[in-house]
Amino acid sequence: MKTAEMAEEDSTINRRQEKQRGENPPKSICLPEKKSPKICGTNYPLSIAFIVVNEFCERFSYYGMKAVLTLYFLYFLHWNENTSTSVYHAFSGLCYFTPVIGAFIADSWLGKYKTIIYLSIVYVIGHVIKSFAAIPMVGNQIVHVVLSMTGLSLIALGTGGIKPCVAAFGGDQFEEEHAQERSKFFSVFYLSINAGSLISTFITPVLRGDVKCFGGDCYALAFGVPAVLMVIALVVFIAGNGLYKKAPPQGNILLEVCKCISFAFTNRIKNRSQQIPKREHWLDWASEKYSSKLITEVKIVTRVLFLFIPLPMFWALFDQQGSRWTLQATKMNTDFGGLVLQPDQMQFLNPLLILILIPVFDLGLYPLINLCKLNFTPIKKMATGMILAGLAFGAAAVVELKIEENAMPDPVPKESYIQVLNLADSDIEVSVLHRDLFLLSIEPFHDPDDYSKLILTGSQQSLPFRIQYQGSYFTFNHTVQEKLIYSLIVYKAEGNLTSCLIKDMGGKPSEGMAAIRFINTLAQDVNITLGKEEFVKSYSASDYRSVERGRYNNVKCQTEAEESILHLGLLDFGASYTVVITRNNSANFSEAWKAEDIPANNIHMAWQIPQYLLISAGEVMFSITGLSFSYSQAPVSMKSVLQAGWLLTVAFGNVIVLIVAQAAPLKQWAEFVFFAALLFVVCVIFSVMGYFYHSINPEELIDKDSKQDTPSNKNMIGLVKKTRL
Repeated sequence: MKTAEMAEEDSTINRRQEKQRGENPPKSICLPEKKSPKICGTNYPLSIAFIVVNEFCERFSYYGMKAVLTLYFLYFLHWNENTSTSVYHAFSGLCYFTPVIGAFIADSWLGKYKTIIYLSIVYVIGHVIKSFAAIPMVGNQIVHVVLSMTGLSLIALGTGGIKPCVAAFGGDQFEEEHAQERSKFFSVFYLSINAGSLISTFITPVLRGDVKCFGGDCYALAFGVPAVLMVIALVVFIAGNGLYKKAPPQGNILLEVCKCISFAFTNRIKNRSQQIPKREHWLDWASEKYSSKLITEVKIVTRVLFLFIPLPMFWALFDQQGSRWTLQATKMNTDFGGLVLQPDQMQFLNPLLILILIPVFDLGLYPLINLCKLNFTPIKKMATGMILAGLAFGAAAVVELKIEENAMPDPVPKESYIQVLNLADSDIEVSVLHRDLFLLSIEPFHDPDDYSKLILTGSQQSLPFRIQYQGSYFTFNHTVQEKLIYSLIVYKAEGNLTSCLIKDMGGKPSEGMAAIRFINTLAQDVNITLGKEEFVKSYSASDYRSVERGRYNNVKCQTEAEESILHLGLLDFGASYTVVITRNNSANFSEAWKAEDIPANNIHMAWQIPQYLLISAGEVMFSITGLSFSYSQAPVSMKSVLQAGWLLTVAFGNVIVLIVAQAAPLKQWAEFVFFAALLFVVCVIFSVMGYFYHSINPEELIDKDSKQDTPSNKNMIGLVKKTRL
């Protein structure tokens, strides 16, 4: 998304520069006459240093908060994956609807400087509320949700509202004769965007997962540090107040365009039954109130906006890096040779790859294609970007399929699953009376290979388990409920064979943690110290508890008579273990036997690198090329309209994800394939639309139309007919 923001900001600057050159003079402009102090004797105004630092801190704030947002919904608010994904994309979409509000406020009312100040204050308040909501003792679940949604709404208004203002305000600081310095400023400005994003998406997941507070992951700190950075951004920006050039509001062209279109539409309906000569284009019905020049410009820009219709589908895929792809990473092995990454840290790959791929494409790939005499048009570049994004989701689907190979079974109604742990001193055979399909032969202390399915006659059923042990048969009745997973523990207590049925975890531990429980087969209670003390009664099982992935070879096990050290070995990512406390009769001390209930995450997170590489390459081709092309096709005064249109494609893309997540409950790999297939279909539609599109020089067309001064604008209508748009 960083390349899209860069191009969006550049378009705003181009519009400002061209207006000041007189191609489309604003209603009024009154920049201060005083010269701003320069940086070290150069032509760079000192004021831009404050703007660049402000942008770095603001982008750090936004992307740092957003990096941990999905896991916050999932593990702090305890929403399911679909709800977490939906709210994440609702927030992302809102962040790209609000720039329209910010542009309206700046152009029509407050000006850029005051808009940035006031909405940054709103932004800071949103961050503070969001951080406060992540403190567990603040209130109950409803309080946390209300505070979180309030904070996110204010953040969306703040970040979206200042988005169309900051870079344009930076460009205002330069004199017109210093265009070259202004261009270099934008390069530094764009670098600050990616630097803030890159650093924050790497650091805030560490603050969340590696720092513990309030008895768990420190979401309050992970949100609090971005809040502090936003406060710094605001303070730095205000500190440069005396150095800035401040242009007054210049009127909102987007509002004028909307009024023109609305008047044409209503005027056409109002006169549909009257005998009035037919007009060449429906926008010509606005000629009674608006100039032919404005109508011509609106016609030109609607051609480009028409091409925008398929574009939200690309953003629907792209923005899932922070939701579905992050959730995928929680089910993977994140150990990179001693460096253990947090699942949400993988998002830092996108800004890193963008910084690498932009020069690779601009200085290597595109010149090479030109040398080969290939007509790689902007439309073809954008379509290629769509294909790359679709391939990225195809790669994500393959990874998801591999992950699901070691997933827990998913019982349906009237089904349950069971494994048997033989803690006796010889082999056993286990069967369910009157069930021919269920027969297990199990060695003592043998780790079960898999769960076995039980078919029930109702939502719960009492089943007679028959166990053959040393030539004798024992029958134990246990009640089994549907859609649950169990372990049948067979052991000897005081010389007699017995059994107990305990519930297992229904799914993998969250956040890539390991889960462990203890079964005490001793005739006395034990205290086990693994981080915190665990009390397990004689001949009973403890609940599962989550622990960090790592090796645990010095776990204290204390009874009334003695203290022993248990060697548990590696507790791996995403695995759950049953540890049986037994007596070593020959050595006369307690020892542990470990069984793996749920296998560890066996797919490494490095397998996500190809999908990040593909979608980042797709972003460079799609986003930068798309805005550069569409803006070249629009009149100078309409560039802000296209900026608003582009931002809305991002917003609607997030709405698509929200709808699919709620309306189409698919398996995750199938959802990835679904999105990839949709994008390929949209790519074909976009390519067909692009085939019939003919590039124009909008300024030449407007100049010709101005000289003719004809309301019908036949030149434009001929063009529209030719392009079939």
